[in-house]
Amino acid sequence: MNNPPVEALYVVSLEEIIWGGILVAITMAIHGSGMLMVLRFNHSLKKRLTSMKGLMSGLLPLIFTSCMIMLVHLTEVLVWAGFFYWKGAFPNSSTSFYFALNEYTTVGSRFSLPLNWRLLEGIIASAGLLTFALSTGVLFGLAKTFLEQPIEFSFKHHKKEPTKTKDNTF
Repeated sequence: MNNPPVEALYVVSLEEIIWGGILVAITMAIHGSGMLMVLRFNHSLKKRLTSMKGLMSGLLPLIFTSCMIMLVHLTEVLVWAGFFYWKGAFPNSSTSFYFALNEYTTVGSRFSLPLNWRLLEGIIASAGLLTFALSTGVLFGLAKTFLEQPIEFSFKHHKKEPTKTKDNTF
């Protein structure tokens, strides 16, 4: 009779919890700083494009800031991947980065961490969720501004002023 393999007993260690906390703190510090840089860049780019009219004047800052947000996320993944490689969880940095990216985005992968680091799989996913939420808020604010510009332009240039009636009502 074939018995299914029994997995070794997993016990969460204090070292794992401490490293998880440190990595989340580093991730959030990078992300907070990165989002401030994104907002500053967006502001300065919009200043330079004030003389431009049309779709591209609003779309270019949105495109560039979206790319910057992606770079911030990839930097955070690089930190996690570096940790996994440093601790010998994977044989090379490429596999470490692939694993970290898939876990950070909550996609998951066919790879797993060694048993003594298993808790970090959930912690990296949680860190990814937190940072994506912040990125979404920043991008939403920038997109809102971009989407309101054509509406304001349309009302200013295409809508007639309301006419008053005899009793001064509109």
